[in-house]
Amino acid sequence: MIDSYGVTDRGLRRQLNQDRVYVADGPVGPLPNLYIVADGMGGHNAGELASAICVRVIEDELKGMRNVSPEKALETAIKAANSAIWEQAQTRAGCKGMGTTVVACTCLKDDMLVANVGDSRAYLCSYDDDIQQVSVDHSLVEEMVQMGGLERSKARTHPDKNIITRAVGAMSEIDVDLFRVSIEQGDIILLCSDGMSNMVEDEDIGDIIWSDGTLRERAHRLVDMANENGGRDNISVVLIEPFAE
Repeated sequence: MIDSYGVTDRGLRRQLNQDRVYVADGPVGPLPNLYIVADGMGGHNAGELASAICVRVIEDELKGMRNVSPEKALETAIKAANSAIWEQAQTRAGCKGMGTTVVACTCLKDDMLVANVGDSRAYLCSYDDDIQQVSVDHSLVEEMVQMGGLERSKARTHPDKNIITRAVGAMSEIDVDLFRVSIEQGDIILLCSDGMSNMVEDEDIGDIIWSDGTLRERAHRLVDMANENGGRDNISVVLIEPFAE
């Protein structure tokens, strides 16, 4: 049995919450389950609109699919969301330049499949306390780390850490990165926006995830810690326990 919980919070510095979360423990089209975090960006309420469109279109596209692989399903649905947001950005007043990150996950028997665009993250938290970032950020800082120009330990505090290099709706076409990783009994999956990952160290994430309590209680502890550490952005967290007892 799979168990999950999702929460999103405005944080302490923002007037609007432009994040969206989506949690479905049951089938969505060809996928056995589906979990999404989207972090919108844009002036006024455009970012809020972008993340909402993203989640809605992904769900609608998947529900209309049959006989397609999970990888193709997620990629196609996210590309459809990109087209929908791009079209709105070109034609709707006040929406030019809007976009959103997205990280989506589905659990397939002994594997997790992750699709991402932008810098919202998927982590696999194993029972031996190992925390592995499954997704790879599409950000200027991540490119600097990959090229050897910046130590990973300094990436979190770099002044350009919020500059992303890929977003859903920012261009007419996008590439979607896919990752498939084995999961085991006792593992917990975390999806989050950068309002969480920028504010809470990986070690603290692990401490909270392996603390006592329900997934709901632990998800809210993560949000609380992000706010205690400054709450500079909207904060979204989805926790998934693929093999819950």
